[in-house]
Amino acid sequence: MNLFRLLTYSVKLLAFLAAVNGAWAAEGKIDWQVLDAEAVELLSRYIQIDTTNPPGNEIKAAQFLKAIFDREGIEARIIESAPGRGNIYARLKGNGSKPPIVLMHHMDVVPAEPKLWKVPPLSGAVKDGVVWGRGSLDNKGAGIFQLLTLLALKRQNIQLKGDVIFLGTADEEAGGELGAEFLLDKHLDLFKNVSVVFNEGGGIRVGDDGRARRYSVRVAEKVPLWLRLTAAGAAGHAASPGRDQAVPKMIAALNRIAAYQSPIKVVPEVQKFFLDSATAAPAGRREQYSDLRTALRDPSFAAEFTKDRGNNARVRNTISITGLKGSEKINVIPAEAIAEIDVRLLPGEAPAAFIAELRRLIGDESIKIDVILSRAAAIATPSPDAMNAIIEFANTHDPGVQILFPLGNGFTDCHFFHVKGIACLGFLPQRSPASAEGLAHGVDERVTVERLTSALRGMYEIVSKLVVE
Repeated sequence: MNLFRLLTYSVKLLAFLAAVNGAWAAEGKIDWQVLDAEAVELLSRYIQIDTTNPPGNEIKAAQFLKAIFDREGIEARIIESAPGRGNIYARLKGNGSKPPIVLMHHMDVVPAEPKLWKVPPLSGAVKDGVVWGRGSLDNKGAGIFQLLTLLALKRQNIQLKGDVIFLGTADEEAGGELGAEFLLDKHLDLFKNVSVVFNEGGGIRVGDDGRARRYSVRVAEKVPLWLRLTAAGAAGHAASPGRDQAVPKMIAALNRIAAYQSPIKVVPEVQKFFLDSATAAPAGRREQYSDLRTALRDPSFAAEFTKDRGNNARVRNTISITGLKGSEKINVIPAEAIAEIDVRLLPGEAPAAFIAELRRLIGDESIKIDVILSRAAAIATPSPDAMNAIIEFANTHDPGVQILFPLGNGFTDCHFFHVKGIACLGFLPQRSPASAEGLAHGVDERVTVERLTSALRGMYEIVSKLVVE
């Protein structure tokens, strides 16, 4: 976004917010129609700010969000972790009779290939009740309905009992070192006495009829272990190949890794998830889900169960081969070949032990294994008040719906809060149909206006239960 476009947008945004504030002052209460329009407008603009990671450049997004908080009179600051890498922290003050809560999202997004999309991925196009663009789901949409939750509370001049903190982090898509990890290592005081952090990872699954099927609240996650493998060999001209070549060595190692399946293990979180799911499971699966650990000792059931990619990842350490590099030129035999693999470990698994098992599996001591990213498992801190607020919300809007606590196969910024003993729940009140699966990180990522505005209402209601009532 060049300087002229930024200035032009700033003028338009200030005019838009002034009109919004005027409407609120006239009404003296929440005008959801106005707030909904604001959500769509701001998300469209937010998507247009390129925070593709790498390189991130989240400072631009942080400045965009801070300008809104400044206009609304909400204390906000940008915290840089590296040049161009910014995090934003805003705080709406309460009277301190209840502990603070945090609404967190990440500002960076994964790359998108424009030629595969129906619309330019950074356009923020709004068409037929849908906001299109990279980050609309993961995770800028959440940032907008979290931001507007603070604005709605501020505009009403409600006396809050607890502070509400808005947190936009950098670098989540690359591991979080310059985002949540940096903030909690260098600025832990900003989160003193926080009772809960609401983050991505769970939500409300709805059927084609729009009715809720289940609420998912993520309290535990698998642990990332990212590895780089390097094979060395004799370089030379491709017309005269020798036996000591790096690429064939790497191919042999990767073939062994690709054929490997780690042992099935059912951790307590997964056992409980399927036990809780058993009553709503198909009749032929209720007994097995009631005691998954025992059921998976049956080879036929285990084979059927793990055909589902999600189920397989819940009961195994997984390995994905995601990168492979040899020569830059077709007629040159390279001196080394490099591969990258993404390992996700179950809670309680030791990274060192897994690497030792991988070395045994590869069976070639000449292949070097370097750790790119490794995290220790962390146990989530409970948050009874937040859970009660979610349960009350579910009972009000979707009575009788199941509330489940799945193990996250991916990882989020919640990890860093778990390490510090701060409760972090993977739950945002977004209503997601099965058809939305695969859109986050996928082609044509988009969110319906209805889903965005429904999440705004839900977030406002849950936050109000915790800091107003």
